[in-house]
Amino acid sequence: MDPQTVQTVSLVAIFAGFLLNEWRRGELRPPMAGREDDRLDIAILIMFPAVFAGVLATSTALCEWLLPQQRGAFAHWPWWAMLGTLLIADDLTQYWWHRLSHTSLMWPLHRVHHSAAYMSVRVVYRNNALYYTFMPGLWLSGALVYLGFGWVYIGYVVVKIAVIIGAHSSWRWDEALYKIPALHPLMWVLERTISTPATHHAHHALTQDDGVGHYAGNFGNLLFLWDVIFGTARITRRYPPAYGLADDRAHGTERWATQLLYPFLRSDRAATALSWPPGRPPQPPRASAPPRARTVPPSA
Repeated sequence: MDPQTVQTVSLVAIFAGFLLNEWRRGELRPPMAGREDDRLDIAILIMFPAVFAGVLATSTALCEWLLPQQRGAFAHWPWWAMLGTLLIADDLTQYWWHRLSHTSLMWPLHRVHHSAAYMSVRVVYRNNALYYTFMPGLWLSGALVYLGFGWVYIGYVVVKIAVIIGAHSSWRWDEALYKIPALHPLMWVLERTISTPATHHAHHALTQDDGVGHYAGNFGNLLFLWDVIFGTARITRRYPPAYGLADDRAHGTERWATQLLYPFLRSDRAATALSWPPGRPPQPPRASAPPRARTVPPSA
């Protein structure tokens, strides 16, 4: 099979595997998911593959126009050099893109990712259409594939997608591993290297005052190591008791189309970032008596 077919089949299989697992566990339709969530998540499932493929194709077309003699120019590089380049050009830039999206300028394009009051495979690519259209890592990845990173890029993307979906899924695969004393050293390294449910669920918490939530950090996608290096990591091995946005709890959920297509569609709801000019990221509410967080024993 050609690289594109291998990539498509692998990604569909990974996504379907997590989706079926949530369905089997009765978690694919969370109690906190409303009608607007259902419509939005279905729209994202249709939109994201088209945006992803469109950006990569456009990036490749630009390379063919601007660098017609450079197709496959880096194909002789060893795999480890290609992998290191992808981790910088794609994953590190995505860390900073994600971090920037928590500022007032970018927040309207990213708030939809946090408006879900649940964690699920449904949330993985839940972002505004423009969020992915302008993501630097996708454009750079298209250029690197043009320069000869083909098969290494396929392997890289398959691993990255598996980690990202696993970090968003309602299935907390790391929870059982934390309870095995013999695995404590391995888990200490793993949770500082890649994104896990415990670290990424904390980023989606409703509040930062529950002892777990870390709205202002844990930005990593494939590598959580970026958070460790840049001082934005918080590791508790616990899981937030609630997810979502305080302004949605107070004023009602934004319409699905507005969340997906802002600024082409704008909201007239009170206390919203989806108006014009963009509003600042809402701060997590302070809770006088936060609900108890789900936890597992820490390592020795």
